[in-house]
Amino acid sequence: MTPRLLNERELNFQLYELLDTASLLDRPRYAEHDRAVFDATLQTARTLAANCFAPHNHKGDTHEPSFDGEQVHLIPETKAAWDAFAEAGFLAAHHDADDGGLQLPEVVLRASMAYFNAANIASVAYCFLTIGAANLVKSFACDALRQRFLPPMLDGRFSGTMALTEPGQGSALGDLRTSARPAADGSYRLFGQKMFISGGDHSLTDNIVHLVLARLEGAPAGVKGISLFLVPKFLVNADGSLGPRNDVALAGLLHKLGYRNTSSTVLNFGEREGAVGYLVGEANKGLGYMFQMMNEARIGVALGASALAYQSFVQALDYARERPQGRLPGSKDPLSPQVRIVEHADVRRMLLQQKVYAEGSLALCLYASSLFEDSHTAPDETARRNAGELLDLLIPMVKSYPSRYGVIASDIGIQVLGGSGYIREYPQEQNYRDNRLNPIHEGTEGIHGLDLLGRKLQQHAGAGYRLFLDQVRSTLAEGRRNERCAALADALAAALAPLQAASESLQDQVAADASLGLSNATAYLDLFGRVLVGWLWLRMALVASQALETGAQGSEADFYQGKLQAARYFMDWELAAVQAQANLLIAGNRLCFDMQDRWF
Repeated sequence: MTPRLLNERELNFQLYELLDTASLLDRPRYAEHDRAVFDATLQTARTLAANCFAPHNHKGDTHEPSFDGEQVHLIPETKAAWDAFAEAGFLAAHHDADDGGLQLPEVVLRASMAYFNAANIASVAYCFLTIGAANLVKSFACDALRQRFLPPMLDGRFSGTMALTEPGQGSALGDLRTSARPAADGSYRLFGQKMFISGGDHSLTDNIVHLVLARLEGAPAGVKGISLFLVPKFLVNADGSLGPRNDVALAGLLHKLGYRNTSSTVLNFGEREGAVGYLVGEANKGLGYMFQMMNEARIGVALGASALAYQSFVQALDYARERPQGRLPGSKDPLSPQVRIVEHADVRRMLLQQKVYAEGSLALCLYASSLFEDSHTAPDETARRNAGELLDLLIPMVKSYPSRYGVIASDIGIQVLGGSGYIREYPQEQNYRDNRLNPIHEGTEGIHGLDLLGRKLQQHAGAGYRLFLDQVRSTLAEGRRNERCAALADALAAALAPLQAASESLQDQVAADASLGLSNATAYLDLFGRVLVGWLWLRMALVASQALETGAQGSEADFYQGKLQAARYFMDWELAAVQAQANLLIAGNRLCFDMQDRWF
C-alpha cells in the first residue's frame, strides 16, 4: 500500500490556484515545458518518495549511522534512495539544460521536495545539502573549481555539506577560529574543528565537498574577515579522478533526538599538515556567499517542518476517522455504539489547528519559493528587484513560523492519538522528534528575530516592508468586496494595524537602546509571522470562495469549504493574540531584559 504523504489536491491548489505556477510557462526559460512536465515531475517525486524513502523512515530512525574508526555505515536503503534520487535528475533539476539539468522552476522543485520531506526527512537531507552546496559552487566558485566539482555533484557521485559551526561558537560566526594559510600552489591549508555538520561523513558517494568558513591569517576581526573554502574529503585530480584522502578527519558522530539517519559529525581539519582547500570567490566575503546556501536551506528547513506537520495532520485525521471511542455528550445510553473520535468537537478542534498550521506553513514556503523564482526570471528588472526585496524581508518568518508551529502540529498529532501517539508503533512520536530540530538549525528563532528587527525591517529604507504592506492592502481590498471573505478581511486588517504600530515603535526603541529594543525581537518575529500567514489564509479563502461561486460540487465543494473554515479559524483564534503581543512590544516591556542571572 502506497503511504499517504501529502494531499495531492492540496499541492495542486497551492501551485496552480493560489500561485498560478502555470503562468511561468510564458517565461522564456520555461517555454519548452508545459504543465504536463510540471505534473510529471511532481508524480515522479511522489512515487520515488513513497517507494524509495518512506519504507525505511522508521528503520533509519532506529538504526543510526555508526562509525567503526575508519568508515561511517548507514543502512543500505539510504544508499538506494540516494541513487534513485540522483538517477531521476533531482540533484540537477533546477539547473539549465546545458548543464545537465531539467530547467525546472524553483517553486515546482520545492513542491516536489515536499514529498521527500514527508516520506523521510533524514535520508533526503543528504540530497538537499548537496543541492544547496552545488548552487553555491555554481554561483561563486571559479571556472576551474566548477568544472572539477560541479558535474559530479549534479550527477550524484559527490555530495556536499556546509561547515559553519564550531564547538566554541554556534551562531556567533564572527568569532570562528578555523584558519586558512596560503600554499605555494595557490591553494590553502585549513586548521580547525567544525561540529553539527550534517552529512559530514558517510558512505553514499565517492567524495564529499565541504564548504567551510574560515579566517585567513591577518584578516579583519568579526564577520568581515570570513572567507569561504571548498575542501573535499578526497583530493580530485585534474582529470576528475580521485586522489589521496585530504587532511579532514571524522572526530566522532553526534546522537540526536531526531533526524537520526542523517549523520551529524564533528570534523577536524588539519590534524597533520593542513586540509587542502580552495578559496571560493574573494577573500573576506565568505559569509555573504554562504548566506545564499543558508537562505536556500532556511526555505528547505521550513518546507521540511511543513511536510512533517502535514504528515502529523493526515495521520491524526486518518486515525480519528477510524478510532471508535466514547459517545457524544448528548447520548445517555451506555449501550449505544461508540462514535469515531472525529465526531468529538475537541478532536475536530485539534485537527483544525493542525490543518491551519500545516497548510499555512506550506503556503508560506511555496510563496517564498515563487518569490525566489521571480527574483531570477520575472519579465522585468523592477519585478525581479521587488521579489528579491520582499523575499529578503520575509525569510526570517519563512524559516521560523513553520518551524515553531510545525512542532506544535506534531505535538497535537500525538494528542489526537492519545496513548497510541506516544508509542513507537505509530509514527507520530518520530514526527515530533524529527520536527523538533527545525526551530534550531539554520538559525534559531532568536537569531531570526534579531535579523528581522535589527536589520531586515529597515533594510534599503524599508523597501521590503513597504512592499509587504502594499500586498496585504491589495488583498484586503479584494477580500472586502467578497461576501464570504469580508469578515476575514476585517479580522486581518485588525491584526495588521498593531503590527504596523509595533514595527514603528520597536524601530524607535532599537535606535534609542539597541540592547533593550531588541530584547523582545523573538516576540515581534512571531507577531509578524502570524499576520503574514493570516494574509496567505485570506488569499486561500478568496480562491476557495471564487471556486464555490463558479459551481464547485461534491468533494471539490467540500475541499473549498474546508479552506474557508480553516481561514475562519485562523482569523478567530490564531490572530486573537496579536493585539496583546503588540501592546507589550509597544510598551517596551522590560521583564525579560531586567531579569538577573542570580534571580533564577
